[in-house]
Amino acid sequence: MSENTEQRVCIKFCHKLGKTATETYQMLLLAYGDETMSRARVFEWFKRFKEGRTTVESDEREGRPSTSRNEEMIQKIRTAIRGNRRLTIMELSNEFQISFGSVQTILTTDLDMRRVAAKFVPKLLSGEQKENRKQIATDLLECSESDDFFLKSTGDETWVNGYDPETKVQFSQWKTPDSPRPKKARQVRSQVKVMLTVFFDYQGVVHHEYAPKGQTITKEYYIDVLRRLRDAVRRKRPEFKEFGSWKLHHDNAPAHSAHVVQQFLAKHGIPVVSQPPYSPDLAPCDFFLFPKIKMALKGKRFQDVDEIKQNATEQLRRVSKNDFHRCFQKWQERWRTCMDSEGAYFEGD
Repeated sequence: MSENTEQRVCIKFCHKLGKTATETYQMLLLAYGDETMSRARVFEWFKRFKEGRTTVESDEREGRPSTSRNEEMIQKIRTAIRGNRRLTIMELSNEFQISFGSVQTILTTDLDMRRVAAKFVPKLLSGEQKENRKQIATDLLECSESDDFFLKSTGDETWVNGYDPETKVQFSQWKTPDSPRPKKARQVRSQVKVMLTVFFDYQGVVHHEYAPKGQTITKEYYIDVLRRLRDAVRRKRPEFKEFGSWKLHHDNAPAHSAHVVQQFLAKHGIPVVSQPPYSPDLAPCDFFLFPKIKMALKGKRFQDVDEIKQNATEQLRRVSKNDFHRCFQKWQERWRTCMDSEGAYFEGD
């Protein structure tokens, strides 16, 4: 018995008990919630039973079967869609002079297709770039499997805003079938913001700092940051203070890959772990730390830079050692996924 048929039985039962149509609809809402038939349909069926109807089954539909859904038409629509996958059902209906429903059935049932929105990616990768992603992921996975402490520290920079609007999911709330859908005005990030730089390893944050107002991430500034990072590693991770004992991972931003920065790292015996270009899905700061911090700050308003720093630092400290440990495990899993997808982006598929 279908759910609609089941509800019709309930309507018939309520009618026999002497309930009104309104009372019947309210009782169905309590029993079925969001799956309840529409108010109009409940009243329509209540009226039918009141007028003497006994069966709860739907009436047989009149008319002859559609002749537009045949192999010839299916092939025509398949060819049209292959030529332009952005065609709408209405456009196909007008082009082939068949009903909207017939086109919809051919697409969803006969061709097993569904319409989806495009996935935004950092870049449309070339074959060479995909191969580079796959090769780097393979190399890093092999190194990490042979050395448990292969990955020592990773870091990056990000803006933290004084106000970052909540996501639609965060603003979602429960409602009854009769209550209106909640509405929220579209908002934008505030212009009050500060640049946060963080370096962390599998044990936790090694070093973090905020850039002075007006400071951009230049190669000279980044070298100063690395000096402070190096001091922090010696202080917080004394087991890695020896020359060449810890490795650094960062992305390919111009300031990170500048020649003078590479010279500084080589001089102090700090090997760099490779990061494929255009690959935030393979950078722990981008897929783990920064989203975790910013999600907790969304919807909150901070009046000035000092308040932004205070709250961002508080969220940074709330990230547990287990969270950081799982992040590095997830990083390894992402390398495997990248290899399985032949270097293509894999998130959102």
